Amino acid sequence: MNRFAQGSYAAAVLLLALAGCKREDAPQAPVAATPETPAAPVEQGAAPADLRDVIENTPSYVIGISYPPAAAKYPGLAQELTQYAEHAKAELLKAVGELGNDKPTAPYELSLAFDMLADTSKVVAVSADGSSYTGGAHGQPLVARFVWLPERQKLLRAEDLIDGDKGWKAISDYAEDKLLEQATVRAQGEDLSPEEQQAQVRNLAKMIDEGTAPDAANFAQFQPVMDASGRISALRFVFAPYQVGPYSDGTQTVDVPAAALLPYVAADYRELFAQP
Repeated sequence: MNRFAQGSYAAAVLLLALAGCKREDAPQAPVAATPETPAAPVEQGAAPADLRDVIENTPSYVIGISYPPAAAKYPGLAQELTQYAEHAKAELLKAVGELGNDKPTAPYELSLAFDMLADTSKVVAVSADGSSYTGGAHGQPLVARFVWLPERQKLLRAEDLIDGDKGWKAISDYAEDKLLEQATVRAQGEDLSPEEQQAQVRNLAKMIDEGTAPDAANFAQFQPVMDASGRISALRFVFAPYQVGPYSDGTQTVDVPAAALLPYVAADYRELFAQP
C-alpha cells in the first residue's frame, strides 16, 4: 500500500473510531505549539473550553481530533489542550489555503488524539499524539505532554521543575546513557555485522547528544509515572521523532526515577514526588 493510500486509510479509520465511540479516561519539530507556549489566562466565569471531538472530511483535507472527557473537569487544562489542537488545525488549513486552486495528490490530514494519563487530586496528565500531513513521504509528528496541577491551577513546566543547570546536566547524562543503550539493543536486533552495529550506534550518538543537551527545552515533554499513593515515582521524558533519532525510530522515552530527580527538583514541587 503506498503512502497516500495508507494516509487516507488511517484517516478514515480515525474518523470512524471518533464517530462510533468516545474514549473515557485512559497510554523534532512538531507543527503545533508545544505546552511551553502559555495559554491566555482563564478568567473567572469564562465559558469552558469545548472538548467535543472534531471530525472534518473534505476533498482537500481530513481532520480528526479526539479529547478525553475527564479533562473537562479542569478548565485551565482544557484550554491548553484546545489551544494546542487549534494551532495544529490552523497550520494544516494554512497549508491547504496555499494550494490555491490546486488539489493535493492525496488529502492533507491532521490526526490528533489526547489521552488521560493520570488524574489525581495533585497531578493530572494528558498526552497528545498524532501527525499532520501536508505532502511528502510522511506526516509531521505531533507529540506533546500536559501536566496539570489542580491545586495550583497551572501547568508544570520543565523550566520551573528543575532548579539550576546542575540538575539539567544530571538529567541530560542519564537520558543520553539510556538512549544509547536502547540504540545498541535495536542495532543488535537487526541483521547487521558487529561492525555495522557499532557504526549505526556511533551515527546515532551525535543526534542523541544534541537532542539531550542540558537545556529545559530538550526535556519539555514529560509525563509522570505515578505510584499507588498518588506520588510521582518517575518522570518519563518523551522525545519526538527526529530529536534523538531518525523518523523510523519513532517517539522515544526515558524514565528518570524520583530518587535521581529529587536532588534537583525545585522546592515548591518536591512534595509531588515519592520520597526515598
